Amino acid sequence: MVQLAEPDTALDTIEASVNYHLDTGETPYTFTGGPGSTEIRSSATYDPHRVAIHNGRPVADRMKLERNGFHFIGHDTRMNDFFDEDEIARVYYPEMEALIKAETGASRVVVFDHTLRTADDEMREAKKIREVVRRVHNDYTEWSGPQRVKDLLPQEADTLLQRRFAIVQVWRPIRYPVETFPLAICDAATVDPKDFVISERRYPNRVGQTYAITYNPAHRWYWFPRMRRDEALVFKVFDSATDGRARWTAHSAFDLESAPPNARPRESIEIRTLAFF
Repeated sequence: MVQLAEPDTALDTIEASVNYHLDTGETPYTFTGGPGSTEIRSSATYDPHRVAIHNGRPVADRMKLERNGFHFIGHDTRMNDFFDEDEIARVYYPEMEALIKAETGASRVVVFDHTLRTADDEMREAKKIREVVRRVHNDYTEWSGPQRVKDLLPQEADTLLQRRFAIVQVWRPIRYPVETFPLAICDAATVDPKDFVISERRYPNRVGQTYAITYNPAHRWYWFPRMRRDEALVFKVFDSATDGRARWTAHSAFDLESAPPNARPRESIEIRTLAFF
């Protein structure tokens, strides 16, 4: 682990617009192209709201994965080039498996996916990577969480689903400190299940589900200013346990209005894992 950056108390709380979902009664969907495609289409109707977003650095040691849904840590990586898919599989996947085991206490962790994102249009086209996601969402639902186990580990799924499991993600910058479109994350303790709307995630070869999130003034948002490559945000997007611990974590990129005109576009990676207990 590495030392976290010193909190910037001048940025204790900012105000920004986040795109909630406007529930029209119809099931929204997002279509995502296959590997190498940057095509994304969505039927969702945004409901933007100005919200307070609190600097999470001064309280990072008090935010717990099981209570708040996320944990912000200093965590270095041996990666040289995050645009090298082979290196990601060889170096980063094992690092993330070890990190999630340490963070959750899971006996087994399976890294099954990752996504690179950038706010730079030219780089996105050149590298064939995804854009930042500027809508409040949670990546899995009550149905799609267990379904992911069935999809990925079909021969073991019946046995594995008899025990607790979680889907845990890790987000980090891949080169420079984040100066544009940082990630905001909502304290899971302030989110009501009534805020969730099932949204279809359509791919060329399958249909999944995510939760779109509707506005609730009780939501308490956090961000981590100028997050660095040697820092990581670990958060849960599904937990099969229903004993009161955090099960989901709403999150979204947002437009940082105080970013300087010459700010570098955000570049980040998010990794997805199955954690079995």
